[in-house]
Amino acid sequence: MNKTTFGLVVGTRGFFNPELAKAGRKELISVLEEMGIDYVVLSEKDTKFGVVETVEDAKKCAKLFRDNYEKIDGVVVSLPNFGDEIGVVATLDIAKLDVPVLVQASDDDLDKMSADDRRDSFCGKLSVCNNLYQYKIPFTNTSLHTCAINSKNFRDDLDYFSRVCRVVKGLKTARLAQIGTRPAAFQTVRYSEKLLQDSGITVIPVDLSEIIAAAGAMKNDDSAVKAKVEEMKKYGCISPEIKEENIIKSAKLSLTVDKFMAENSCVAGAMQCWTSIQENYGCASCLPMSMLGDRGVPMACETDITGALAMYSMYLASGEPSGYLDWNNNFGDDRNKCINFHCSNFPKKFIAKEFEISNLDILGKAIGYDKCFGACKANIGPGEMTFAKISTDDSFGVIKSYFGEGQFTDDYIESAGGRVVCRIDNLQVLMDYLCINGFEHHVAMNRSKVAAILDEAFDKYMGWETYWHK
Repeated sequence: MNKTTFGLVVGTRGFFNPELAKAGRKELISVLEEMGIDYVVLSEKDTKFGVVETVEDAKKCAKLFRDNYEKIDGVVVSLPNFGDEIGVVATLDIAKLDVPVLVQASDDDLDKMSADDRRDSFCGKLSVCNNLYQYKIPFTNTSLHTCAINSKNFRDDLDYFSRVCRVVKGLKTARLAQIGTRPAAFQTVRYSEKLLQDSGITVIPVDLSEIIAAAGAMKNDDSAVKAKVEEMKKYGCISPEIKEENIIKSAKLSLTVDKFMAENSCVAGAMQCWTSIQENYGCASCLPMSMLGDRGVPMACETDITGALAMYSMYLASGEPSGYLDWNNNFGDDRNKCINFHCSNFPKKFIAKEFEISNLDILGKAIGYDKCFGACKANIGPGEMTFAKISTDDSFGVIKSYFGEGQFTDDYIESAGGRVVCRIDNLQVLMDYLCINGFEHHVAMNRSKVAAILDEAFDKYMGWETYWHK
């Protein structure tokens, strides 16, 4: 992932000691550098101490931000003293970056309340936030109303905010590949390209026949094919009964899909993973999709584009690869546990343990195992997780989502494919919500706890309908 870059607005107000703002600006820059975060900020030649107070200061800062528009992922507003509400809001209003904004105000010290030492940022923050509200500029608040710039609380806030910024920027510029058409039996994966485009999300479709033809035209002795075969053999444990020719087919498919994704600048995608690819080419698409996902390019099954979007959102928030599963079975009489399953294309890091690469079980039984190499099979490893789904609700003209957190348990399931037992508080309430609100049986999952980040990004900055299950 690229480094995050923040635009910095350090506020000051003439009634208060400007040296506090000068010191605060220096301290903020130092903290960001320690955290590996880039920044764009006025220099001390641009304005007094490089901070913002007047409308003229705001114009200079806004121009600097506009000149660095492509770099800036979010804006941090810092108030080392009371700050000037007009200077802050004018900067953001003129710049019109349409990026997330974080507002921080510094603590006062009880032994420094003289006219020269007091900050009154506690009060000034309310004035700044009031103006942001009036101008309809959405913003993220720090976890504490005031905090020291060099405190752990603020560093945690910066980390959280940088993840929110990554999700928002990533979604607003996302290009998703739809490789093939949806299976006729899956009306559940229908979606609106136009609603997605309204949020900046572009879908790049390609007919599956083009992918099959390009893969089929590759030579078995091509050096890239040989290298991909070896990569696949090291990626997981390939069953000894698998024919070498079937691994080669999978390698060619993988190279072809990789090339399409790169040439079209696609950050995620979804494939028509059955049954055309098996019948017309001769292998499953799971392994190529798994390997892409492990590199941070999520791939959803059954051309579920909005599912791929949910996977990508959690990857942006956590930096960890996402898996795509079905809400599949109850777990005996434990109503806060369920079994989640897919064939599968789970990324290696998502599985988090040794796994087998062999033939699809259910589809192989129906159409022949020799056409179905590529499934990644395991009981996936235990740990914390976030689940999420995004959906376009075409009838109401909105994009909606749900998300929450739970655990992958160490309960063993004797079953085909990739499987895991999930524990989620109030699971029956969640299932009722999904049924009543028309959500799909698919769900994206990620080895992280990022529900709060998704809520902030989806609701506040993307303007989507959200349900946070707790």
